[in-house]
Amino acid sequence: MATAISSAIACFVMGIVANAPLGLAPGMGSNSFFTFIVVKLYGYSYQEALAMVFVSGTLFLILSATGIRDKIINSIPENLKQSIGAGTGFFIALIGLVKAGIAVAHPATLITLGNFKNPTVLLAVFGLLLTIILMSRKIDAAVFFGLLITAIVGIILGRFGVEGMPKFSNEIIKVNTSLNHFGDFFYGLKSLIAKPKSIFLIFTFFFVDFFDTAGTLVAITNKIRSKTGKNYQMKKMLFSDAVGTVVGAVLGTSTVTTLTESTSGVAAGGRTGLTAITTGIWFLVASIFTPLVAIASPIEVGGMFFEPVIAPSLICVGILMATQLSSIDWHDFTAASAGFVTIMIMIVGYSIPDGIAAGFIVYVFSKLFTKNIKDITPSVWAMFVLFVLHFALK
Repeated sequence: MATAISSAIACFVMGIVANAPLGLAPGMGSNSFFTFIVVKLYGYSYQEALAMVFVSGTLFLILSATGIRDKIINSIPENLKQSIGAGTGFFIALIGLVKAGIAVAHPATLITLGNFKNPTVLLAVFGLLLTIILMSRKIDAAVFFGLLITAIVGIILGRFGVEGMPKFSNEIIKVNTSLNHFGDFFYGLKSLIAKPKSIFLIFTFFFVDFFDTAGTLVAITNKIRSKTGKNYQMKKMLFSDAVGTVVGAVLGTSTVTTLTESTSGVAAGGRTGLTAITTGIWFLVASIFTPLVAIASPIEVGGMFFEPVIAPSLICVGILMATQLSSIDWHDFTAASAGFVTIMIMIVGYSIPDGIAAGFIVYVFSKLFTKNIKDITPSVWAMFVLFVLHFALK
């Protein structure tokens, strides 16, 4: 319930304050770092981890309100912005391919094609081809209809005994209004004072959220601007994102961030804050219709988890965003190398922030040793230092 409420509040703020078509919720990367690194690996309590998120979010809020965060993002070189957008597209598509079971891990080649005899994978392939056809024919809300039809086909096949299909529960509504971890961050704040090493983890939360959000905002707004010419106020979007993080920590969730899945709403035609507000409303609705929403939940087959309903939309959105490759100046090798590294590290490192960091480092070194040091602004120098520290502390 805390996740639904914090996500809804963040979406409402984004829609009303920034008038941008972006959805917000706790990010999976932040959730993993929160649970498996901070709590399980380093042994901090969940209250202390929430306190770290709160401190990180408060710092974000201050930087966003003063416009510093906005200036940092606007100082990103244009070629790197396009690289971040394209790289995010490939990253989203890779997530979709993995969720579909089309791409799976392999001990020798790291990654390989999945089992196309698996009915769950075949359902995802059907959904992908269907969504591509709908988008190619420029059908309104093609991504949504592709998702809906795939879910319906899967449910029907499941009724006929096909294994690994989405299931429709007979129980549609399940109300859960508990907020068990509301305010728990406060207890964590007290104990963090006696643990100065926690500052490095706070910095990591800060870094990941900052550049995860920056990458998403740059990628999505660039895509909309290239198609419609519409501009958004970065300062207001960043402020809305920061509010979400603070609210999430207070209610008891990990970092609330702008979702890369927002591209699905943009692909369906979303251009204003009404999209964000609608997303927020659906978060609240989903909190009581959890059995119905479970249709799109991961399906376990042979110890592996697939999401055949969601995966096709992610892959198609990735295709849309990857078109920003054409805007990179490939004739300028300093721009091309930084852009290429940004994209590749995002994919092989499975991390948007790491890709941005690597791209910046290559950009600065290439400019520095080709006597183009004047192209490196003070903001870029500052981020270069932060990115080097980021990799040094990983």
